Amino acid sequence: MSQSAWWRHAAIYQVYLRSFADGNGDGIGDLAGVRSRLGYLSDLGVDALWFTPWYPSPMDDGGYDVADFRDIEPTFGTLGEAEQLIAEAHERGIRVIIDVVPNHCSDAHRWFTAAVAAGPGSPERERFWFRDGRGPDGSQPPNNWRSRFGGSAWTRVPDGQWYLHLYSSRQPDLNWENPEVREEFRDILRFWFDRGVDGVRIDVADGLVKDPALPDVEPGDETPFSDQEDLHEIYRDWRRIADGYPGQRMLVGEMWLSDLRRSARYLRSDELHGAFNFDFLVCPWDAERFRGVIDRTLSSHAEVGATASWVLSNHDVTRPVTRYGRAGDTGFSFADRLHGTPVDRELGTRRARAAALLAMALPGVVYVYQGEELGLWEIEDIPGELRQDPVWERSDHADPGRDGCRVPLPWSGSVPPFGFGPDDAEKEPWLPQPAVWSEYTASRQESDPGSMLRLYREGLRLRRECSGELSWLVGVGGDVLAFRRGEDFACVLNLGAEAVPLPRHRSLLLSSGPLDGDLLPADTAAWLNL
Repeated sequence: MSQSAWWRHAAIYQVYLRSFADGNGDGIGDLAGVRSRLGYLSDLGVDALWFTPWYPSPMDDGGYDVADFRDIEPTFGTLGEAEQLIAEAHERGIRVIIDVVPNHCSDAHRWFTAAVAAGPGSPERERFWFRDGRGPDGSQPPNNWRSRFGGSAWTRVPDGQWYLHLYSSRQPDLNWENPEVREEFRDILRFWFDRGVDGVRIDVADGLVKDPALPDVEPGDETPFSDQEDLHEIYRDWRRIADGYPGQRMLVGEMWLSDLRRSARYLRSDELHGAFNFDFLVCPWDAERFRGVIDRTLSSHAEVGATASWVLSNHDVTRPVTRYGRAGDTGFSFADRLHGTPVDRELGTRRARAAALLAMALPGVVYVYQGEELGLWEIEDIPGELRQDPVWERSDHADPGRDGCRVPLPWSGSVPPFGFGPDDAEKEPWLPQPAVWSEYTASRQESDPGSMLRLYREGLRLRRECSGELSWLVGVGGDVLAFRRGEDFACVLNLGAEAVPLPRHRSLLLSSGPLDGDLLPADTAAWLNL
């Protein structure tokens, strides 16, 4: 594949539909809202939009519980509107990537309702993981697997059998040993590619195939349901489908694997085009750790001729301004979100600005999660009765879940709902916005040359001119990351506590904050023309 393939160097913007823009005033973001903001996205300078699931869904897990993979959730709009959005984005030179959720479906999906009705031993149940329980009366789950949302990964149906769900009990896992499941998703891919979609993001891409023995596991061991070898043939099959369409259709996987080389195996030339770089996302504010992640990423991807990706946030993780503003642990872990620990938002913002320039300067693909370009932070004081993430209830309120990074965007005005919906909107946004976001609206940042929005726009514009392999600059301090791309571009990031001298350069292209003469202050990044 040509090095000029769009998916090798794209800037991809993640749209969490419920929270992006509300076109009809019901308090929930929708396709009409996105269509009204395509000019904003074009001005931002992104190459593609990735939409989280837009399918019909009971919304138990924000749409990742899909009831119909070939239609649009009525709250968001219609299939015709989705086709219009794809066409209008294409007119602006913006590609469209959609979420495909092959690990599980909703308990409202026609397949699952049929399986429950059909009973044990039926062909309908073979599409899922139905098993008899353990114990003399079958009252114990078939094994000790735990749901990633808390509690057992098994739920019992009235006839006594149990079904597997690695996530919510309303998200039964599909059985990829079943040929019908494989053929169904081949057809789903073709359905959306036929409608002009340029790529798919594959949810839980490492988890489709399970060890059919369903063995018990030790705590923390996910081997029987993650990174199973048979996965590779599934993605080779999908790649053949994607390559059969014009315009370089893209497949990108969500895989939380501990070994980058294991992830890179899915990026061989006949499998996926890309995978999210979660090692980079969770990395704490530490120069040595960042350099290690960057080196491991580039070397593991080079072994298979793949393109690296760089991502600072998404709809599942604590926003960077909050993470980087903590005094202690500035990384991220699902096991402990550090919810409620003190945050220095000014420090977090300064570091988030610098991290954005680092991510944009690295070779490969960069992802931007909506609101990241506005410098928004995690909203941690959402009242419990308003929280909608199933993690909140399934953890008995021990884990606040992911709603804090999903609060609807502020577009304009001085009071909530900040232009999220039309002026005559009848309903408030589905999650409350803090009043202080009046200082962070897109319209206010448009006119402020020092805003986060303007930094992202300029960074995304300049990165188009940056090419070449990465090579580290020698002679810089231990708390500084400094590298060049090609002959004349360099990125320098100071993660230490003291200002450091900049390398010799012709001119400053962009910086995340003010410089002190030729000194680069702490928690600041600069792009240089060498």
